[in-house]
Amino acid sequence: MKDVVLAEYVRSGVVESQHRGFLIALNADGSTNLELGDSAQLIFPRSTIKSIQASAMVRNGLQLEPRLLALGASSHSGSPEHLAAVREILGSVGLDDSALQCMLDRPLGEAERRAFGDQPASRIAMNCSGKHAAMLATCVKNGWSIENYLDHNHPLQVACREELENLAGEKITLTSTDGCGAPLFLISVAGLARAIRAITLSKDRIHSAVLDACRTFPEMVAGKDRLTTVMMQEVPGLYMKDGAEAVEIASMPDGRTLVFKVSDGSLRPFRVLVHAGLKRLGIESKYETEPVLGGGKVIGEIRATF
Repeated sequence: MKDVVLAEYVRSGVVESQHRGFLIALNADGSTNLELGDSAQLIFPRSTIKSIQASAMVRNGLQLEPRLLALGASSHSGSPEHLAAVREILGSVGLDDSALQCMLDRPLGEAERRAFGDQPASRIAMNCSGKHAAMLATCVKNGWSIENYLDHNHPLQVACREELENLAGEKITLTSTDGCGAPLFLISVAGLARAIRAITLSKDRIHSAVLDACRTFPEMVAGKDRLTTVMMQEVPGLYMKDGAEAVEIASMPDGRTLVFKVSDGSLRPFRVLVHAGLKRLGIESKYETEPVLGGGKVIGEIRATF
């Protein structure tokens, strides 16, 4: 992996730890503003492509109000509002929780997980249940099988892959399986950036509807106090989506785009990398230093290297 140091964990002026990875920032015209590490590196984009998957679903007949469409492109925190919305999507096509085939889990959000208490893990509480509900609804609309909707060769998943390929201008050479059980497509860092910039600038009403829904209902895309939601609430026009194993995408309506992947999968430098990357593109956002503590006192910080 031709990665580079993206962030440093500094204690008393000494770099104690480093986070390596890949980052690319594109200007509004598509030119490269900054490339750190080899942007041809192939990665699993994880949940950062949910808006693209949601677009494929809408293109194949999915009809949801914006609030529910945002949930279909989400990694939700698992609040009661999120779970009720998942049931709304399922109920709109005559299904219930039993149709979901995502993994059993507890809520992703910290507060939501505490509130969940000692209830057993469930499929609807899993953070990808909104996407799975939307996938099931799309299958029902088309008369496609719902028993094997996660198969790589299912018409739904073929449509999702083709939507990504068209936006990225890159063929998918390997399909794996995401943590939730859905197909996962291997793509280059640069290809992911092209895809996110393309869907952001697209005049296709489907692409516009999906991103507008996410921007309008950022609390459905993630949840209260989550970085994704907070940033979209604070920066007008920003679209942002995180993914497991430390993948992040962000874009502005004029086409400025940021993509990064932290090689060790750590979320620890996420906040500093998001703010530093957006600042590099001239996008201002509220930011407080990520402190490193010693004996309860601030003696250092986590800092971006660019």
